[in-house]
Amino acid sequence: MAEFDIRNESLAEGGRRRIEWAAREMPVLQLIKERFEKEKPLKGIRMSACLHVTAETANLMKTLQAGGADVVLVASNPLSTQDDVAASLVVNEEIPVFAIKGEDNETYYKHIKAALAHKPQITMDDGADLVSTLHKSYRELLPNILGGTEETTTGVIRLRAMAADGMLEFPVVAVNDAMTKHFFDNRYGTGQSTLDGIIRATNMLVAGKTFVVAGYGWCGRGLAQKARGLGANVIVTEVDTLKALEAVMDGFRVMPMIEAAKVGDIFCTVTGDINVIDKHHFEVMKDGAIVANSGHFNCELNIPALEKMAASKRLVRPFVDEYTLADGRKIHILGEGRLINLASAEGHPASVMDMSFANQALAAEYMVKNYASLEKKVYSVPEEMDREIAALKLKAMGVECDVLTEEQVRYLNSWEEGT
Repeated sequence: MAEFDIRNESLAEGGRRRIEWAAREMPVLQLIKERFEKEKPLKGIRMSACLHVTAETANLMKTLQAGGADVVLVASNPLSTQDDVAASLVVNEEIPVFAIKGEDNETYYKHIKAALAHKPQITMDDGADLVSTLHKSYRELLPNILGGTEETTTGVIRLRAMAADGMLEFPVVAVNDAMTKHFFDNRYGTGQSTLDGIIRATNMLVAGKTFVVAGYGWCGRGLAQKARGLGANVIVTEVDTLKALEAVMDGFRVMPMIEAAKVGDIFCTVTGDINVIDKHHFEVMKDGAIVANSGHFNCELNIPALEKMAASKRLVRPFVDEYTLADGRKIHILGEGRLINLASAEGHPASVMDMSFANQALAAEYMVKNYASLEKKVYSVPEEMDREIAALKLKAMGVECDVLTEEQVRYLNSWEEGT
């Protein structure tokens, strides 16, 4: 097998148990895996995946491998790797993995280069770092690429910008746009796991705190709802008037970040943009403020500005950096500003990743079958695929829904019948 770079192979047994536990909550992916084992729709296809190396991702890798793919996995975030899972994939599944939790920036990109050395035909990205590096520095590999998939809001934004500039050299399916991904993964998964990460890092009581959520997309909606459920007084900040109005109608206070910064106890950004919490926001925060990010990149927090403002910095507990300002106020940054749900916790629950990774597996199959007829742009997940995954999830949950009668179908397709 190819070389690999992980923390320690001896962790493999613990990783195997963690992967098996996650698989119990991933019945849709298991059904796809069973079909892939029979049909081998990815036979001989070289795939490079740049994803969070978690137990859920491991089950996706096993599904792709069952479908015949020759797959290599690298981390899409320096702090999101579960080292025991990486070890298990290498030792038990013979899947090359290049990922170590806490790897520095140089190692992170060395691992991405290892994924590209695999000369992939299909890319599978989470944040678009793999595709971006490919386009910037490894253009000689582009003729090999059939297409790719992208998991995140952040990545889709980057890829659509590339396509708009005429720079995207192959078609990509935006898995993030699937209803069975963003509606459930982002809202329920990010909502729960982000709070899990904040609580594990700080051991703070959320009830009674003023909790500021930056962004009211699907992730922000879920986080705001879950924080309110734990008893927090929730403030939402937004730049989109429609989303701001929705937050107000959902019962949350809405105000500019500069005002929220003065009263918040806990802050979390989920926007996909840069410097959402900036120098002038840090300048007015209360002593003891907790600041986290659950967007894909840590650029949502202007940490370099805070570094310059601070008189001192120390690690007060795992994943909690305390910055002391010149006036004595202390601001705490969680998980180096990286995805807090993966930095200090375990990421999304397996049951929601079941649908997200079902989309990834089926999108890879779709790309292999259809790449020749696709343009060099970002495509949404086909609606029939989205509905198929929803149907499989309902079946696995033992839930049935109604079916239209022929009379009802005729009525809905007719313009002649009215009152």
